[in-house]
Amino acid sequence: MPQSRSKSNSVAPDRLSLRFRTYYRGPANSPLQPMNATHFREARFYISLSIAAAVATITLKLFAWWISGSVGLLSDALESFVNLVGASFALWMIQIASTPPDADHPYGHSKAEYFSSGFEGMLIFAAAALILWTAIPRLFAPTPLESLGIGLWLSAASTALNFMVSRLLSRAGQRLRSVALEADARHLMTDVWTTLGVIVGLIAVALTGWLWLDALIAIGVALHILFEGWKLMRAATAGLMDESLPGEDLASIETVLEDFRAQGASFLQLKTRQAGSTRFVHVTVQVPGDWHVDVAHDLLDKVEARIAEALQGAQVSTHLEPLRSA
Repeated sequence: MPQSRSKSNSVAPDRLSLRFRTYYRGPANSPLQPMNATHFREARFYISLSIAAAVATITLKLFAWWISGSVGLLSDALESFVNLVGASFALWMIQIASTPPDADHPYGHSKAEYFSSGFEGMLIFAAAALILWTAIPRLFAPTPLESLGIGLWLSAASTALNFMVSRLLSRAGQRLRSVALEADARHLMTDVWTTLGVIVGLIAVALTGWLWLDALIAIGVALHILFEGWKLMRAATAGLMDESLPGEDLASIETVLEDFRAQGASFLQLKTRQAGSTRFVHVTVQVPGDWHVDVAHDLLDKVEARIAEALQGAQVSTHLEPLRSA
């Protein structure tokens, strides 16, 4: 247990310092850190891979539409254009997010990744509107489809490519805690499921001869990607509005704080948020007013280090106050 200071004239300044001193430190007492150079290079590599995959899938899908005349395959190709523009914008936002904090942005630039997610959501909305504009007239005036076999094989090849790249981006996004990478991975998986739906629908057209199914599938694709676009924009808004960390992260913080309550500390005003790949935690720590300031300082060091360890490098700040008896 911490040792109390004797009641001498020197005690009052220590108690006052407990009341007014605030410590702001990240892991290992470091200042706020942007995405480090290694992580940035990795994120840039994976986004560049997504851009290359988007170019390849656009080529395959447009050729599949050209030889088949399927509006379903055309709608699928349009979504791949969204992938390309979204991935290019994500690369720009990751570049900004990696910029160190400066006088105008003391908390860094990591929120830039949310603009990538929101922008991609808006592009999805635009692509869905274009698909609906193209498909609805074809629903009432269907046209014959040609060379479906070759078109379906080309579409299947693009789906396999998107699936592999999506899995790579998803794992990298989770490991690097990159909002932009995770958003791009989710969008690519949406493209995978969309293309699978188109393929199944076109097989149904070939088997039944119901040409209107092609347009109906395209409309279904548009509605599906509208929902995915909404989810991306919702996630971007949550990040920009400093939404609290998810429940599992809060539970991890509470587990750490409970260990220190047994040492005589009390905690209140826990505040959390996430900005891109960085999580922020702030908590007020109350300790008995007769503790020596050095002992309280050491306790804060341990609290911050434990929370940062539990949340894999979160930026933790604490405010120290004396615990007043009722």
